[in-house]
Amino acid sequence: MPLDRLGTVLAAHVHGLEEAGTAKGGEHIVVGVRQATGDRGPRFLLHDQGDKEFIRLNSNSYMGLGLHPEVIAAEERATREFGAGPGAVRFISGTYDAHVALERRLAAFHGRERAMVFSSAYAAVVSTITPLVTEETVLISDALNHNCIINAMRLSRPAGKEVYPHLDMDALDKGLQTWKGKARRALVVTDGIFSMRGDHAPLDRITEICRRHDPDYPENVVVVVDDSHGVGAFGKTGRGTEEHTGSPPVDVLIGTLGKAFGVNGGYVTGSEALVRFLRESSQMYIYSNPITVGEAAAALRSLEIVDSPEGAARLKKLRTLTKRFEEGLGAAGIETIPGAHPVVPLMIRDTTRTRDLVRHLFDSGVLVTGLAYPVVPRGDEEIRTQINADHTEADLDHVLELLGAYSSRS
Repeated sequence: MPLDRLGTVLAAHVHGLEEAGTAKGGEHIVVGVRQATGDRGPRFLLHDQGDKEFIRLNSNSYMGLGLHPEVIAAEERATREFGAGPGAVRFISGTYDAHVALERRLAAFHGRERAMVFSSAYAAVVSTITPLVTEETVLISDALNHNCIINAMRLSRPAGKEVYPHLDMDALDKGLQTWKGKARRALVVTDGIFSMRGDHAPLDRITEICRRHDPDYPENVVVVVDDSHGVGAFGKTGRGTEEHTGSPPVDVLIGTLGKAFGVNGGYVTGSEALVRFLRESSQMYIYSNPITVGEAAAALRSLEIVDSPEGAARLKKLRTLTKRFEEGLGAAGIETIPGAHPVVPLMIRDTTRTRDLVRHLFDSGVLVTGLAYPVVPRGDEEIRTQINADHTEADLDHVLELLGAYSSRS
């Protein structure tokens, strides 16, 4: 049956987004990768761009492990032995030794009792928060939390919701005070790294505030952190925002295998009671296939590399490159939000100019992504650049030259 009338409505909706400048638009299709050589990092080839090479400055693969030969080899070995797919959801027949070994290593890496792996970090967030929310729970969330947290809150049915201004600890404190005696349980949810800006939550202060209010809630004040952009790439040893801030372990820590670890999937770590509860209650865990055995083996090898001298060297290089790029932006007169994390935003604050600069860089062989409303608030239009450990100083200096030339003529 043709959807002629509905199709018209859908097309009009997309046209409206395009007219407003908020449509995501077409996607670049990668058709080839040329490995790093000399003072050149990896180069990417795109559909319809012939032999033109691109520096990729919009990848979450912060540690450069997605192209690491040992990670690729681990995935290939496991795939040859166990096949391309898991065959079923985990409680039926889809759990393999590689899944269990990865969960054990993740728990040990984060100093937790248990961990469990999901098909994606988005699924991990939504399917961790929603079963933890009851009709006697209050949800308290940072205003700039990721879309996955926002949707998890929408899907939940709590007693109430509080959204505090970004990083406003006084407002967080007030929210917990307001719900004292009205809710049995409080879930305080925050990103570790705020992915659009590269800034981080003060987890040391958040945990202190929550512990102070904890006696007022019969079922505790529970701190839930999605540190998907932090784990593997932030902190002295890659243990994320907890390590960077010196925070005690949060109650529920969610991470991803698809960013710094360069593979795919998400995970949650915490107490044994928490993980046993989630295995029986998380809908996207129970009813979705897990990551493949090959992905689990690759993620385990990535984790081993991060937690090794090679990983320490990559983290040091990542910090050095990030600082070099930030300083270069300042010299070029481009506003950014300084920080230690390899997300380095170029705060353009204008949709048209953001689009123009994205096109200028694309034409010059650099892949970046412009972010406009509603992905970011109006007035915060930006280009989010992401430094990777397999970039080189020469790569970043070249990009800075292009940005300086653009700034001087605009």
